[in-house]
Amino acid sequence: MSRRATVPPDWYVGKTAIVTGGGSGIGAALVTALRQAGAIAVVADLEPGAEGRALDVTDAEAVQALVDDVVAEHGRLDLLFNNAGITFIGETQDITLAQWNKIIDVNIRGVVHGVAAAYPQMIKQGSGTIVNTASMGGLMAAGLITSYVTTKHAVVGLSAALRSEAAAYGVGVTVVCPAAVDTPILDQGEIGRISGRDYYLKGQGVRNPVDPAVLAGKVLEAVAAGEAMVIEPVQARMAYRLQRLAPGFTRRASVKFVDKQRKRAARKKR
Repeated sequence: MSRRATVPPDWYVGKTAIVTGGGSGIGAALVTALRQAGAIAVVADLEPGAEGRALDVTDAEAVQALVDDVVAEHGRLDLLFNNAGITFIGETQDITLAQWNKIIDVNIRGVVHGVAAAYPQMIKQGSGTIVNTASMGGLMAAGLITSYVTTKHAVVGLSAALRSEAAAYGVGVTVVCPAAVDTPILDQGEIGRISGRDYYLKGQGVRNPVDPAVLAGKVLEAVAAGEAMVIEPVQARMAYRLQRLAPGFTRRASVKFVDKQRKRAARKKR
Protein backbone atom coordinates (compact mmCIF):
# COMPACT_ATOMS: atom_id res chain seq x y z
CA MET A 1 0.00 0.00 0.00
CA SER A 2 3.03 2.25 -0.04
CA ARG A 3 3.80 4.63 -2.88
CA ARG A 4 5.16 2.53 -5.71
CA ALA A 5 8.67 3.02 -6.97
CA THR A 6 9.44 3.37 -10.65
CA VAL A 7 9.83 -0.11 -12.13
CA PRO A 8 12.37 -0.71 -14.92
CA PRO A 9 10.48 -1.54 -18.14
CA ASP A 10 12.43 -4.77 -18.59
CA TRP A 11 11.96 -6.08 -15.04
CA TYR A 12 9.91 -9.09 -16.18
CA VAL A 13 11.82 -9.86 -19.36
CA GLY A 14 13.05 -13.45 -19.32
CA LYS A 15 11.56 -14.26 -15.92
CA THR A 16 9.74 -17.58 -15.48
CA ALA A 17 6.35 -17.64 -13.76
CA ILE A 18 3.67 -20.15 -12.83
CA VAL A 19 0.09 -18.94 -12.47
CA THR A 20 -2.37 -21.31 -10.80
CA GLY A 21 -5.96 -20.76 -11.80
CA GLY A 22 -4.45 -19.24 -14.91
CA GLY A 23 -7.13 -20.43 -17.29
CA SER A 24 -9.67 -17.71 -16.52
CA GLY A 25 -10.43 -14.58 -14.52
CA ILE A 26 -7.62 -12.90 -12.61
CA GLY A 27 -5.24 -15.73 -13.47
CA ALA A 28 -5.75 -15.37 -17.22
CA ALA A 29 -5.28 -11.60 -16.94
CA LEU A 30 -2.03 -12.13 -15.03
CA VAL A 31 -0.77 -14.54 -17.69
CA THR A 32 -1.51 -12.03 -20.44
CA ALA A 33 0.16 -9.19 -18.55
CA LEU A 34 3.22 -11.29 -17.75
CA ARG A 35 3.69 -12.35 -21.36
CA GLN A 36 3.24 -8.79 -22.58
CA ALA A 37 5.95 -7.74 -20.10
CA GLY A 38 8.34 -10.34 -21.53
CA ALA A 39 8.00 -13.13 -18.98
CA ILE A 40 7.50 -16.84 -19.59
CA ALA A 41 4.14 -17.59 -17.98
CA VAL A 42 3.05 -21.18 -17.39
CA VAL A 43 -0.73 -21.61 -17.14
CA ALA A 44 -1.76 -24.12 -14.48
CA ASP A 45 -5.47 -24.82 -14.13
CA LEU A 46 -8.03 -27.60 -13.86
CA GLU A 47 -8.98 -26.59 -17.43
CA PRO A 48 -5.80 -24.94 -18.73
CA GLY A 49 -6.49 -24.92 -22.44
CA ALA A 50 -4.15 -26.03 -25.21
CA GLU A 51 -1.04 -24.18 -23.97
CA GLY A 52 -1.44 -24.87 -20.27
CA ARG A 53 -0.74 -27.54 -17.72
CA ALA A 54 -3.60 -29.40 -16.03
CA LEU A 55 -3.25 -28.94 -12.28
CA ASP A 56 -5.34 -29.57 -9.19
CA VAL A 57 -3.77 -27.40 -6.48
CA THR A 58 -5.16 -29.69 -3.78
CA ASP A 59 -2.72 -32.36 -5.02
CA ALA A 60 0.59 -31.52 -3.34
CA GLU A 61 2.58 -34.00 -5.43
CA ALA A 62 1.21 -32.53 -8.66
CA VAL A 63 2.12 -29.00 -7.58
CA GLN A 64 5.65 -30.12 -6.70
CA ALA A 65 5.96 -31.93 -10.01
CA LEU A 66 4.95 -28.80 -11.92
CA VAL A 67 7.53 -26.68 -10.11
CA ASP A 68 10.20 -29.32 -10.71
CA ASP A 69 9.33 -29.51 -14.41
CA VAL A 70 9.47 -25.73 -14.86
CA VAL A 71 12.82 -25.52 -13.08
CA ALA A 72 14.18 -28.42 -15.13
CA GLU A 73 13.12 -26.72 -18.37
CA HIS A 74 14.01 -23.12 -17.58
CA GLY A 75 16.66 -23.46 -14.89
CA ARG A 76 14.76 -21.47 -12.28
CA LEU A 77 11.38 -20.24 -11.07
CA ASP A 78 11.16 -16.50 -10.58
CA LEU A 79 7.49 -16.02 -9.82
CA LEU A 80 4.73 -18.19 -8.40
CA PHE A 81 1.20 -16.80 -8.46
CA ASN A 82 -0.96 -18.82 -6.07
CA ASN A 83 -4.18 -17.62 -7.63
CA ALA A 84 -6.58 -20.58 -7.80
CA GLY A 85 -9.61 -20.17 -5.55
CA ILE A 86 -13.31 -20.87 -5.05
CA THR A 87 -16.13 -19.31 -3.05
CA PHE A 88 -19.38 -20.23 -1.33
CA ILE A 89 -21.99 -17.64 -0.46
CA GLY A 90 -24.95 -18.24 1.79
CA GLU A 91 -25.95 -18.82 5.39
CA THR A 92 -23.20 -20.57 7.33
CA GLN A 93 -25.62 -23.17 8.69
CA ASP A 94 -26.40 -24.20 5.12
CA ILE A 95 -22.77 -24.87 4.18
CA THR A 96 -22.00 -28.58 4.46
CA LEU A 97 -18.88 -30.00 6.00
CA ALA A 98 -17.90 -31.27 2.55
CA GLN A 99 -18.09 -27.71 1.23
CA TRP A 100 -16.00 -26.44 4.15
CA ASN A 101 -13.38 -29.07 3.38
CA LYS A 102 -13.41 -28.20 -0.32
CA ILE A 103 -12.86 -24.47 0.17
CA ILE A 104 -10.14 -25.09 2.75
CA ASP A 105 -8.44 -27.55 0.42
CA VAL A 106 -8.42 -25.18 -2.55
CA ASN A 107 -8.01 -21.77 -0.93
CA ILE A 108 -5.64 -22.63 1.91
CA ARG A 109 -3.96 -25.94 1.15
CA GLY A 110 -3.62 -24.96 -2.50
CA VAL A 111 -1.55 -21.95 -1.44
CA VAL A 112 0.41 -24.01 1.10
CA HIS A 113 1.23 -26.57 -1.58
CA GLY A 114 2.52 -23.82 -3.85
CA VAL A 115 4.67 -22.35 -1.11
CA ALA A 116 6.01 -25.75 -0.08
CA ALA A 117 7.04 -26.50 -3.65
CA ALA A 118 8.40 -23.13 -4.77
CA TYR A 119 9.86 -21.49 -1.67
CA PRO A 120 12.81 -23.91 -1.19
CA GLN A 121 13.72 -23.45 -4.87
CA MET A 122 13.65 -19.69 -4.51
CA ILE A 123 15.81 -19.87 -1.38
CA LYS A 124 18.28 -21.99 -3.35
CA GLN A 125 18.31 -19.39 -6.13
CA GLY A 126 18.57 -16.49 -3.72
CA SER A 127 15.69 -14.74 -5.46
CA GLY A 128 12.06 -15.04 -6.51
CA THR A 129 8.62 -13.82 -5.52
CA ILE A 130 5.52 -15.62 -4.28
CA VAL A 131 2.26 -13.80 -5.03
CA ASN A 132 -0.83 -15.01 -3.19
CA THR A 133 -4.31 -13.96 -4.29
CA ALA A 134 -6.48 -13.27 -1.25
CA SER A 135 -9.39 -10.81 -1.23
CA MET A 136 -10.87 -7.88 0.64
CA GLY A 137 -12.57 -10.76 2.42
CA GLY A 138 -9.14 -11.49 3.89
CA LEU A 139 -9.02 -8.04 5.48
CA MET A 140 -12.65 -7.33 6.37
CA ALA A 141 -15.01 -9.93 7.83
CA ALA A 142 -18.54 -10.15 6.52
CA GLY A 143 -21.29 -12.68 7.06
CA LEU A 144 -22.79 -14.92 4.37
CA ILE A 145 -19.32 -15.61 2.96
CA THR A 146 -17.94 -16.99 6.23
CA SER A 147 -16.04 -19.92 4.73
CA TYR A 148 -14.48 -17.68 2.06
CA VAL A 149 -13.49 -15.05 4.64
CA THR A 150 -11.94 -17.76 6.80
CA THR A 151 -9.70 -18.99 4.01
CA LYS A 152 -8.72 -15.56 2.74
CA HIS A 153 -7.76 -14.35 6.20
CA ALA A 154 -5.49 -17.38 6.37
CA VAL A 155 -3.86 -16.43 3.06
CA VAL A 156 -3.23 -12.87 4.25
CA GLY A 157 -1.69 -14.13 7.48
CA LEU A 158 0.45 -16.71 5.71
CA SER A 159 1.72 -14.07 3.30
CA ALA A 160 2.61 -11.53 5.99
CA ALA A 161 4.41 -14.10 8.13
CA LEU A 162 6.28 -15.66 5.22
CA ARG A 163 7.38 -12.25 3.96
CA SER A 164 9.17 -11.58 7.26
CA GLU A 165 11.09 -14.85 6.91
CA ALA A 166 11.72 -14.73 3.18
CA ALA A 167 13.43 -11.32 3.15
CA ALA A 168 16.62 -12.82 4.55
CA TYR A 169 16.84 -15.12 1.52
CA GLY A 170 16.18 -12.49 -1.11
CA VAL A 171 12.67 -13.83 -1.71
CA GLY A 172 9.64 -11.54 -1.91
CA VAL A 173 6.05 -12.17 -0.92
CA THR A 174 3.07 -10.11 -2.05
CA VAL A 175 -0.59 -10.66 -1.20
CA VAL A 176 -3.36 -9.38 -3.47
CA CYS A 177 -6.59 -8.21 -1.81
CA PRO A 178 -9.01 -6.92 -4.44
CA ALA A 179 -12.66 -6.04 -4.03
CA ALA A 180 -15.11 -7.66 -6.43
CA VAL A 181 -13.37 -8.47 -9.71
CA ASP A 182 -15.32 -9.02 -12.92
CA THR A 183 -14.73 -12.77 -13.17
CA PRO A 184 -16.98 -15.87 -13.18
CA ILE A 185 -16.46 -16.27 -9.42
CA LEU A 186 -19.05 -13.51 -8.85
CA ASP A 187 -21.74 -15.86 -10.15
CA GLN A 188 -20.52 -19.07 -8.57
CA GLY A 189 -20.84 -20.77 -5.21
CA GLU A 190 -24.31 -19.46 -4.37
CA ILE A 191 -26.14 -21.39 -1.66
CA GLY A 192 -29.82 -20.53 -1.27
CA ARG A 193 -31.01 -17.26 -2.78
CA ILE A 194 -28.18 -14.89 -1.87
CA SER A 195 -26.86 -13.32 -5.09
CA GLY A 196 -23.08 -13.44 -5.30
CA ARG A 197 -22.72 -10.56 -7.74
CA ASP A 198 -25.11 -8.36 -5.77
CA TYR A 199 -23.45 -9.24 -2.48
CA TYR A 200 -19.86 -8.63 -3.52
CA LEU A 201 -20.54 -5.33 -5.28
CA LYS A 202 -22.85 -3.72 -2.74
CA GLY A 203 -21.09 -5.18 0.27
CA GLN A 204 -17.72 -3.72 -0.73
CA GLY A 205 -19.05 -0.37 -1.85
CA VAL A 206 -17.89 -0.83 -5.44
CA ARG A 207 -20.44 0.09 -8.10
CA ASN A 208 -18.65 -1.73 -10.89
CA PRO A 209 -16.44 -4.82 -10.55
CA VAL A 210 -12.71 -4.37 -11.06
CA ASP A 211 -11.41 -5.10 -14.57
CA PRO A 212 -9.10 -8.15 -14.28
CA ALA A 213 -6.67 -6.64 -16.79
CA VAL A 214 -6.40 -3.44 -14.76
CA LEU A 215 -5.86 -5.43 -11.58
CA ALA A 216 -3.18 -7.57 -13.25
CA GLY A 217 -1.28 -4.45 -14.27
CA LYS A 218 -1.42 -3.09 -10.72
CA VAL A 219 -0.23 -6.43 -9.34
CA LEU A 220 2.76 -6.65 -11.66
CA GLU A 221 3.74 -3.09 -10.82
CA ALA A 222 3.50 -3.79 -7.09
CA VAL A 223 5.42 -7.07 -7.30
CA ALA A 224 8.26 -5.46 -9.21
CA ALA A 225 8.37 -2.69 -6.61
CA GLY A 226 8.55 -5.22 -3.79
CA GLU A 227 5.27 -4.25 -2.15
CA ALA A 228 3.71 -6.40 0.54
CA MET A 229 0.04 -5.88 -0.33
CA VAL A 230 -2.14 -4.82 -3.23
CA ILE A 231 -5.63 -3.46 -2.45
CA GLU A 232 -7.78 -2.38 -5.39
CA PRO A 233 -9.72 -0.30 -6.26
CA VAL A 234 -9.46 2.97 -4.31
CA GLN A 235 -12.87 2.39 -2.67
CA ALA A 236 -11.51 -0.84 -1.18
CA ARG A 237 -8.51 0.97 0.26
CA MET A 238 -10.80 3.57 1.78
CA ALA A 239 -13.00 0.86 3.32
CA TYR A 240 -9.96 -0.88 4.81
CA ARG A 241 -8.71 2.37 6.34
CA LEU A 242 -12.16 3.06 7.77
CA GLN A 243 -12.24 -0.35 9.40
CA ARG A 244 -8.89 0.25 11.05
CA LEU A 245 -9.96 3.68 12.31
CA ALA A 246 -13.54 2.81 13.31
CA PRO A 247 -13.95 -0.96 13.68
CA GLY A 248 -17.19 -0.60 15.61
CA PHE A 249 -18.79 1.35 12.78
CA THR A 250 -17.80 -1.21 10.14
CA ARG A 251 -19.05 -4.09 12.29
CA ARG A 252 -22.45 -2.44 12.67
CA ALA A 253 -22.56 -1.69 8.95
CA SER A 254 -21.77 -5.34 8.18
CA VAL A 255 -24.64 -6.55 10.38
CA LYS A 256 -27.06 -4.21 8.61
CA PHE A 257 -25.83 -5.28 5.20
CA VAL A 258 -26.27 -8.97 5.98
CA ASP A 259 -29.80 -8.26 7.20
CA LYS A 260 -30.60 -6.48 3.91
CA GLN A 261 -29.27 -9.44 1.94
CA ARG A 262 -31.47 -11.82 3.92
CA LYS A 263 -34.54 -9.70 3.28
CA ARG A 264 -33.74 -9.48 -0.43
CA ALA A 265 -33.35 -13.27 -0.58
CA ALA A 266 -36.64 -13.74 1.26
CA ARG A 267 -38.46 -11.61 -1.30
CA LYS A 268 -37.15 -13.86 -4.08
CA LYS A 269 -38.95 -16.82 -2.48
CA ARG A 270 -42.35 -15.19 -2.85
